[in-house]
Formats: sequence, structure tokens, C-alpha cells
Amino acid sequence: MSPFLGELIGTALLILLGDGVVANVVLKNTKGSNSGWIVITFGWAMAVFVGVFSVAAVSGAHLNPAVTVALAAVGKFSWANVPTYLIAQMLGGALGALLVWLQYKSHFEMTDDRNLKLAVFCTAPQVRSPLMSIVSEIIGTFVLVFGVLSIAAPEVGLGAVSALPVSLLVLAIGLSLGGTTGYAINPARDLAPRLMHFILPIPNKRDSDWSYAWIPVVAPIVGGLLAAYVFMMLS
Repeated sequence: MSPFLGELIGTALLILLGDGVVANVVLKNTKGSNSGWIVITFGWAMAVFVGVFSVAAVSGAHLNPAVTVALAAVGKFSWANVPTYLIAQMLGGALGALLVWLQYKSHFEMTDDRNLKLAVFCTAPQVRSPLMSIVSEIIGTFVLVFGVLSIAAPEVGLGAVSALPVSLLVLAIGLSLGGTTGYAINPARDLAPRLMHFILPIPNKRDSDWSYAWIPVVAPIVGGLLAAYVFMMLS
């Protein structure tokens, strides 16, 4: 398997299980309906575990443009390979979101709340403050990337043995920092599924909130680069 395909499959698994747990919790008449934030954060942590463990040996399991850029910034990944990884991550995110829609298609049709349908695919702030949303995503991604850089194998990225500590790291971020914006902390996790929400024939859906969409793309990259800078200072 090529690194491109590894990143695509790993990111697809991440989004399938991550957006899948959100769908299970927020959509109408599912087995997990209204089971709450703890289920969502734990489900996302397990999604990271599965994604990282599955493709770590192939691609280093970045699964996140902010991680890829940060690894390149500290010299653990070649800048020449960054575009390939970013494309694979976006395609994987779109594929994962498509599979979630197929899995829960009947429940999308039963659900009346258009905001909840959008929430399956992408994040949104609890309080509409662009500045504070940017700060929140920067802090959350800083914690993620600094932790990943501390765990990552030299020159490559994450190994399979890193799957558990990274998933626990994401669980901690979700429980402690996720209440403001829903902790995107990953441009491919937010933008690719948001595009799928826009494209897919979901009945009675709202707009895809494009006025907010740039924040979970730009802020995680900034947070990741800040984490890389601090990591290099301390190394």
C-alpha cells in the first residue's frame, strides 16, 4: 500500500467512526440517540485509535494536515511529500463522510433539526465569536500537535504503538477543551465532510455554514505551527 492510499484509508476510517458516533448520538431514532458528549468524545478517541493503528506502518498515520505541516516544520517529514498527504487526507475525509451518510441515511430523513444534521459532518461554535473560536482551535490543536511531536517516531510520524497515547490525547482534548467549538483540530476532519454536507442530497438540510468554515482550517494550522516552534525550542 502506498503512503497516499494509507493516508486516504486512515482518514476515511477516522471520519467514518468519528462522524459516525456524532450521527449515532444526535440523529433521531438511533440506538445511541441523546447519549451525550461523553459518548461523542470517547467515540472520536476510538476513531483516532483505529485510524492510526490501521495505517501507521504505511504512512505514519498523520490523518491531519496540521500534523503533516507540523512534522515537516520540525524536520520529521519531507516538505516535498506534504501536498500528497494533504490531498489524501481530504479525499479520505470526504469518503468517510459519504459512508456515514449511507450508514445513517434513514435517520437523516427522520431528523427534523437541520443544525443537528450539519453537526454530524462538521463543527460549529457554541458562542458565535470568531476571535474566541480561533483561540479555542489554536489551543486545542497546539495540545494535539505538541503531544504528537513528543510521541512521533523520528523522520516518519506515528507508529502503531502510538495509537493508544494519541487516542487518549484526543479524548483529553475533547473532554477538557471541546465544549467551545467542538474541537475540529484537523482541517481535513472539518472541511472535507462539510463539502460532503453541501453536495449530498440530505433532505431539508440547512446551509453548510461557510462563514465559519475557514476557522477550523486556518486555526489548526496556526496551532500546529506554534506547537512545532515550541517543540523545536525545547528540543
